[in-house]
Amino acid sequence: MVETNDVEGIPDGVRVALIHDWLTGMRGGEKCLEVMAEMFPQADLFTLLHLPRRVSPVLENRTIHTSFVQKLPSAEKIYRWALPFFPRAIESFDLSGYDLVFSSSHCVAKSAIPAPDALSVCYCHTPMRYVWDRFDDYFGNKVFPVRQMIAGQAARLRRWDKDTAGRVHHWLANSTVVRGRIIDWYSVASHDVNVVHPPVDVGRFKTADQLPLPNGLVSGGYDLVVSALVAYKRIDLAVLGAIEAGRKLVVVGKGPELERLIVLAERSDDPGLVYFAGAVSDADLPAYYAHCRCFVFPGLEDFGITPLEATASGRPVVAFGEGGVLDTVVEGLNGLFFQEQTVEALAAALNDPVLDQSWDGDAMIEHATGFSRDRYRREMEKEIVQAWQRHQAQLREESIGD
Repeated sequence: MVETNDVEGIPDGVRVALIHDWLTGMRGGEKCLEVMAEMFPQADLFTLLHLPRRVSPVLENRTIHTSFVQKLPSAEKIYRWALPFFPRAIESFDLSGYDLVFSSSHCVAKSAIPAPDALSVCYCHTPMRYVWDRFDDYFGNKVFPVRQMIAGQAARLRRWDKDTAGRVHHWLANSTVVRGRIIDWYSVASHDVNVVHPPVDVGRFKTADQLPLPNGLVSGGYDLVVSALVAYKRIDLAVLGAIEAGRKLVVVGKGPELERLIVLAERSDDPGLVYFAGAVSDADLPAYYAHCRCFVFPGLEDFGITPLEATASGRPVVAFGEGGVLDTVVEGLNGLFFQEQTVEALAAALNDPVLDQSWDGDAMIEHATGFSRDRYRREMEKEIVQAWQRHQAQLREESIGD
C-alpha cells in the first residue's frame, strides 16, 4: 500500500517518521505534534516513552515505537533520571526506511539519525534548557555532591547536543527567543531557522458576558495565574507581588511548589487574598479567564500559551518582559510588561491604573486568533514543502555531480 500524505507538495509514497521526546500528557508540544500527525496520517511515531491513554486519539491510534526507556522499572516515575541515557535511546531508532523525519523536540528528539538521503526537519520548542541556561532552576536545590555529579553529565549532554545539531537540515522555532538560542547555541545559520508559533485553541475561550462566574469569585475582582506549580514558573513572585500590591490572586494549577506557595501566601494579613483553586477542568477554565481583572505571567518562558488564552478571553496580561511573551503580548493592545523579576516591579505593574480601564476586547480576540490551529497548520505545511523541495533539488545536484 502506498503511503498517502495530506500535504500538497509532499508526494504520496514518501515515508514519514514523527519523533517526539516522550508522550506522557497532552500539553503544548503534544498539540503541535497532533497537527503534524493529521498532516501525515500514516506516519509512524517514535518516542522515548509512551504512557498509554495520556494523549489524544490522533496520536494513540497509530504505530508508536518506544526506546529502552519504556522498559525501565517504574519508568513513569523515574524516566527523567535516565536523562544521561537519552542520547543513546534516541539514536537507537532505525529510521533507514523513512524519507522525511520530522522531530518535535525540547530535549533529544532533534538528534534522531535520519537515513543518508532523508530530510530532517525539527520543530524546536527549545534546546534542553536544563543543560544550557537554566541548570540552577532545575538542579540548584540538590545537595552539593549530587549537584556536582549532575553538572558533569550536563556538560557532556551540552557537547552532544551541539555536536548532533547538524543532523537537522531545516529548523523551525516556536518563538523568536528560541530561534536565537538555536542560532547561538547550535551555531546554525540564521537563514536555516524560521519561526512558527504554536497553535492555540482560542475558539474555546469566551468573554465575561458569555460565561457564568466561578463560584465564590467577583467578576473583575481577582487577578489570575494558570500554571503548573513548579519553581521555574516563578509563581512565588506572583503570590508575593499580589500581597505587596494588595490584589486578590487566584492560582489555578497543581505541582510540587504548592506547599511552599501556601506558606508564602500566609504572609498576607488578609487570609483570603491568595486563593489556590487547584486543578480546574478544561470545561470550567474559560470562566476563570473571562472574569479576571488581569492575567499574571511572571516567568521566563519559551513561548507561553496561557497569555493568549487570556487575550482570547478579552483580558489583559501582566507579564515579565522577556522570552516568548514578546511575540504574543503587545503593550496597550493586550497587556503590559514589568522589566525586573522582583516583587516590587510586579506589584507596581499590578497597581497600574491602566489595568482598570476599558480594554478593546474585539481587538484582543482578533490578535489571539492570529495564533490559531489553522494558521499553525498552514505555516507548517508551507515550511515543510519548501524544505522538501530544496532538499530534493540538492540531491539532484549531488547526483549530477557524481
